[in-house]
Amino acid sequence: MHLYHELDAAELPDADFDRLVHQLRDLEAAHPELADAASPAEQVGGAPSSAFAPVQHEVPMMSLDNAFDLDELRGWAERLERRLGDKIPSFVCELKFDGLALSVRYEDGQLVRAATRGDGTTGEDVTHTVKTIGDIPHILPKSAPPVIEVRGEAYMRLSTFEALNKAQEKAGLQAYVNPRNTAAGSIRQKDPQAARERALSFWPYQLGQIVDGPTLDAHSATFDYLTSLTFGVNEHSRVVDTIDDVVAFIEEFAAKRHDLDYEFDGVVVKVDDLETQRVLGSTSRAPRWAIAYKMPPEERATRLIDIPISIGTNGSATPYALLEPVFVGGVTVTNATLHNQDIVAQKDVRPGDMVVVRRAGDVIPEVVGPVLSERDPKSTPWEFPIDCPVCSRPLVRPEGAARHRCPFDDCPAQVRGRIEHFAQRTGMDIEHFGERTVDLLVSAGLITDVGDVFNFDLEELRQFEGFGDTSIENLRAGLESSRTRPLGNAVFALAIPHVGSSNGKLLAKAFGSFEKIAAATVEEIAAIDGVGPIIAESVVEWFASDTGKTIIQKLHDGGVRPVAPEVSTLEPTLAGKSIVVSGGLANYGRSDAKTAITDRGGKAPGSVSKSTFALVVGNDPGASKVTKAEDLGIPILDEAGFEILLATGDLP
Repeated sequence: MHLYHELDAAELPDADFDRLVHQLRDLEAAHPELADAASPAEQVGGAPSSAFAPVQHEVPMMSLDNAFDLDELRGWAERLERRLGDKIPSFVCELKFDGLALSVRYEDGQLVRAATRGDGTTGEDVTHTVKTIGDIPHILPKSAPPVIEVRGEAYMRLSTFEALNKAQEKAGLQAYVNPRNTAAGSIRQKDPQAARERALSFWPYQLGQIVDGPTLDAHSATFDYLTSLTFGVNEHSRVVDTIDDVVAFIEEFAAKRHDLDYEFDGVVVKVDDLETQRVLGSTSRAPRWAIAYKMPPEERATRLIDIPISIGTNGSATPYALLEPVFVGGVTVTNATLHNQDIVAQKDVRPGDMVVVRRAGDVIPEVVGPVLSERDPKSTPWEFPIDCPVCSRPLVRPEGAARHRCPFDDCPAQVRGRIEHFAQRTGMDIEHFGERTVDLLVSAGLITDVGDVFNFDLEELRQFEGFGDTSIENLRAGLESSRTRPLGNAVFALAIPHVGSSNGKLLAKAFGSFEKIAAATVEEIAAIDGVGPIIAESVVEWFASDTGKTIIQKLHDGGVRPVAPEVSTLEPTLAGKSIVVSGGLANYGRSDAKTAITDRGGKAPGSVSKSTFALVVGNDPGASKVTKAEDLGIPILDEAGFEILLATGDLP
């Protein structure tokens, strides 16, 4: 609690911290003789720091009880109804922001003091840094009461956090761990300039002490009142009638968890009627009329068993974390990326460590760092291996490169990797040609490169268990249908260094066949918009190599005839223009919208930048993209405006 509440340097993720406190409360409830007023389970926050002047809260800033699943949430609602002897009239649902709780006090309309929650009764005076937050007005309208305290959460937008870490990286400084700790640490700076430079934000969600203020009958009315005082309130709060409606709200925002430009880790549910709140009252640390539903955690702590090395398609030697299974981000995670030697050294994670693992949305799980308080004092830093773990020959790290690699093309891991890459869905999309089949064929020496995929004798598979008439015929059909995949997919499938899926399509569109790509010069390829000299040199080198020539000939002998893309006959209305699409459009799928742009000569990148001509938004667009477009003054169009842009090349 000291690390989390007082130093803003928590080693354990919120989810693990909350569950430990939750388990302690359950233990003390089952064994009252163990309960103690000084127990962490009874504490609201942390002791205020002596570095700041103490602030006595006129109205205590309480904590919230947590529900970790929907059964606990429904149980909370049932307990309230039993206590009231009646059905709860309505609930308010609010997003649970990941930041630092603050109380901002105004007297005669002037901001006079801002304080942290502290231990709930005494906080820290942080007025000097809070005044740098642009969302917090310094002067309220004349209609404001003589005394009013506004409570809410100071937080850092994800786009701000990303920009801050880019600046740290550019300056050669260590990156900040997460937005929550960075925001809290900014508030607790002695120098307000540090907080000002970090551009913090604030969501108000409640009133504290108020003298001669309006009479409000519902918590939801608080938001309208805060708006009248010139505060910006979060637009996603909602009044609902039943606990089933609360569950629907939770499910809705669980799906939108990564669409907004700020972190939230749950939903706060409150009884809306203020008189009912007063009847329900509070325990020593939390109101009975509110609860925080915690969404599945995106950070958890687990044990790092080992750091093995994987060898990629082109020989990249990548360390990864082998973990004790942990449920995080909605799935059970057993492996997480560690990128390269430098990252492992920077994070200083070691086999045997307890480590924090993060998985947000569909992002590949990563190790955030070690829990140092759990480290074995006898542990030593991990060292990168000298030899390839597959072929046992020396690894190399070219000068200036981020990763080690195995330089031997015949390394079995590389051979398997290239063939699996070739057969994958975004490559040649060969059905019934998975990892097990690849492993069998390579191990038996039936194929040695991707050119052999269409030339080996399928009858040889009968020697392996599980391969009978049906499986062999299925594979035969899969190979046959893949012989005429789009040329762009086939170019990508060759695993040419630096050539991704998009580059493969650009090369296919520009040249129309393997033969014409092979005959092109570096200058001709580099002239393609979106390719560039590094990719051009790699393509020319690969097609000119003995390996490249052999593979192309084998594919031709195996009947592979990739289909060239159709040349667009549409007017190039978007030539030279970069259009970003975010959110669902009624008449275009995601790929359809991008095709509509590229067919007219435009570019369709996935992110907004200074070179973006326009942002097209549909349903539920990415908030960070919208915010960045607004900050850069980039036009934002709806679908009707998009249609006009496609037709004319001009903004509506």
